[in-house]
Amino acid sequence: MAYDPQIAVIHSASAQLTALSGVPPSVIDEGNAVRIEIPVTKTLLRHWIHAIPVFYLGSEFGLTVTETGQTIWLRFELGKGTSP
Repeated sequence: MAYDPQIAVIHSASAQLTALSGVPPSVIDEGNAVRIEIPVTKTLLRHWIHAIPVFYLGSEFGLTVTETGQTIWLRFELGKGTSP
């Protein structure tokens, strides 16, 4: 398997968010994209200034708010021939 820089960035973002939040994110394969979701924890909020650059690694990012909490998500559109 050849080195894929896009997949390396996805793994890096996931690892950084784990370190900043204290919990491992969910990584969802959408076929043509990969989405990383992580709950907004108190630990993540304390490190928010360091998390912002990680969010910008994705093609897009956002915040989902529900009655049970908040989830930040990053989406990485995959290039041709790339798979998670």
